[in-house]
Amino acid sequence: MNISLHGIKAVLFDAGDTLLTIPGARAILQRYLSERELHREQEPIGVLFDEAFRKFYYEKPASGTELCSPESDRTFWAGIYTFVLNGLGVQEQHEEETIHKWSHELYELFTSPEQYELFEDVIETMERLTSSGYRLGIVSNFAPTLKHILRHKGILHYFDPVIVSTEVGLEKPNPAIFRLALEQAGLQPEETLYVGDHDKNDIWAPNQIGIRAVKIKRYAHMTGDGIVSLRELG
Repeated sequence: MNISLHGIKAVLFDAGDTLLTIPGARAILQRYLSERELHREQEPIGVLFDEAFRKFYYEKPASGTELCSPESDRTFWAGIYTFVLNGLGVQEQHEEETIHKWSHELYELFTSPEQYELFEDVIETMERLTSSGYRLGIVSNFAPTLKHILRHKGILHYFDPVIVSTEVGLEKPNPAIFRLALEQAGLQPEETLYVGDHDKNDIWAPNQIGIRAVKIKRYAHMTGDGIVSLRELG
């Protein structure tokens, strides 16, 4: 399906699983554990990652008034890594203090630029939209390293504004983070399209302030209406 951009002046994007991803998350954790003499197969690691994301991220209760800080973001993701480590039986060999330390080390690892890759349609789409006169921006729940990651991948210059939850103190699905993006960009809701992968954060939340939103389904398990490639924009 093609998404018409008629009447749109700006396209705002989510970051994780919309523009970029960590394709080797299972292998990264497997290697991390192996370096600590804990040998686990990638399949159970993947199963636990999927369960943790479903339980703590996709099914996370939402009030629409969420706030955020670098500390709360770190705590949330360290909790996911703790869940995975415990599911792999690490607590049977190591004390809680060690698991806490490793969970925070994993947070650092999984928010570093080296782990990320752009989806293959990103640069060509940003070039096409920019050359067609559209303003581009980002509204993302992410660690404070996001701008560094985008710069490392060579795409930061495409986006203004770049609204990062841990920098502005607001977190999707709080519609206030989208209001802030419009204020910073000097845009009206009806002039703006938002693209993201999460039903509540990226569709429901911008809709609350009149921003049209489109879901992007980067993975086969994702359901509902939406696009599967950024090439479908315009």
